[in-house]
Amino acid sequence: MKNYSWKLITAIAVIVISATFVAPTFKEGIWPNKKINLGLDLQGGMNLVLDVQSDVAVEKSLERMSEEVKVLLRRDQIQYDAVKFVKESKSIEISLKSKADKEKLQESMKKEFGTLKQTNESSQGDAYTVTMAFPAEEVNNIKKMSVDQALETIRNRIDAFGVAEPDIRKHGEKGIIIQLPGIQDSQRAKDLIGKTALLEFKLVEDSGSIDSPPPGTQVLYQNEKDAESGKSSPKPFLIKKQALLSGDTITDARVQIDSQNYNKPHVTITFDKKGSRIFERITGENVQKRLAIILDNKVYSAPVIQDKISGGTARITGNFTLDEAKDLAVVLRAGALPAPVVIQEERLVGPALGADSIRLGVTSALIGLLIVVCFMLVYYRFAGLIANIALLVNILVIGAVLAMLGATLTLPGIAGIILTIGIAVDANVLIYERIREELRAGKTLRAAVNSGYEIATVTILDANITTLISTIVLFQFGTGPVKGFAVTLTIGVLASMYTAIILTRGIFEMILSNPERKTISI
Repeated sequence: MKNYSWKLITAIAVIVISATFVAPTFKEGIWPNKKINLGLDLQGGMNLVLDVQSDVAVEKSLERMSEEVKVLLRRDQIQYDAVKFVKESKSIEISLKSKADKEKLQESMKKEFGTLKQTNESSQGDAYTVTMAFPAEEVNNIKKMSVDQALETIRNRIDAFGVAEPDIRKHGEKGIIIQLPGIQDSQRAKDLIGKTALLEFKLVEDSGSIDSPPPGTQVLYQNEKDAESGKSSPKPFLIKKQALLSGDTITDARVQIDSQNYNKPHVTITFDKKGSRIFERITGENVQKRLAIILDNKVYSAPVIQDKISGGTARITGNFTLDEAKDLAVVLRAGALPAPVVIQEERLVGPALGADSIRLGVTSALIGLLIVVCFMLVYYRFAGLIANIALLVNILVIGAVLAMLGATLTLPGIAGIILTIGIAVDANVLIYERIREELRAGKTLRAAVNSGYEIATVTILDANITTLISTIVLFQFGTGPVKGFAVTLTIGVLASMYTAIILTRGIFEMILSNPERKTISI
């Protein structure tokens, strides 16, 4: 088999495969592959800058620890008057009945809560009070972890929401930038992202008064919708503050339709083994009492426990629409945010603006392509036609690789493609000029072509490899649009090396395989 055969077969295969991957971009549905993803600047969408309230994460940690300290004191039989979290000083204040338990307390705290440090102590009579707080290093560690966890939680929620190619990354010490291309319902997306999703199971206190809640209780509300008028009104519940079970034991949450209740959607949640045991115990110990299911301090349902519930599943019912039920299931599966997030900046890019960007970008690329094609035809004539074929294949390959990898094409990405056109033509110019020199030196056409490719290939590889190094650096350290530029440029440079060095040479070898061919217009 002649040398040019494998090059042409490879070229045909590359063109067919590339066309297969690019085709869905122009006519969706003709092939199972996805079309090329367009970035926020091309198809419109939403850009959000969030601020993670990491101070709240520190407060939550201390508040949770204060409850655990109570358990510890009871376990170690240390008599105390009060254990309370002091929000203003971000500390835990422990008041003992007797100063005699001071050393016992310090030993227990050191063993169980090593991250807390004593910041103050005082005594009055026999009573002894100690104040404990996180050292600065631990505070910074909690804040950093809360931002990292929030980033991961939001990413999981958006993935489950079904947004293609979202761009989610940290911004500064406690900021998060989110770009959602193609998002239509921006309010729903913001609700999904910003929901803290702290799920708790608490008992309803039926004996107290809502107007004057007894100690250890709180008033929370359920949004009750009137079936006839459709109007919503808050329904108060007196709830015990102590959470019996939280959402961190949930392993799954799914939307189901209740066919016996007007096809209303509800969310079925599944607990892990630990959660299952706790839920079974809670329901077993509180039969005929109401158990409130609370998400972000909002009561979703408060059913009466009829019997002990085993099996590790529970239902959250309410006046959900199907979308609301789906979003609730998403946030429960993704987990709770470690701290609330606040939207600092919101920017919506309309589809019309994206369409303008596409039109202008495509127009620029076509004009550049047309100028280059005309120049090559005029200056190199038949050889210019071969270079133009290679150029078109180059663009086809870039589109195919973008679709194949599921990469996102942005406006800077289009700029990368336009730059690639120049790089690809430059490689052919180098080869053709070398062939011209060899012909002027008196070599035969075949010898001039062989020599031209062999000599010019080294120069092309040197130039393209340095460009690739630059694009790798851009991709590694760049963000958003810069990465998009680096991706298309990298693919374009690799494709141009193939088309300029291998594809065009294969065409030349096919032409020169005819022994009667002695000249070629170049």
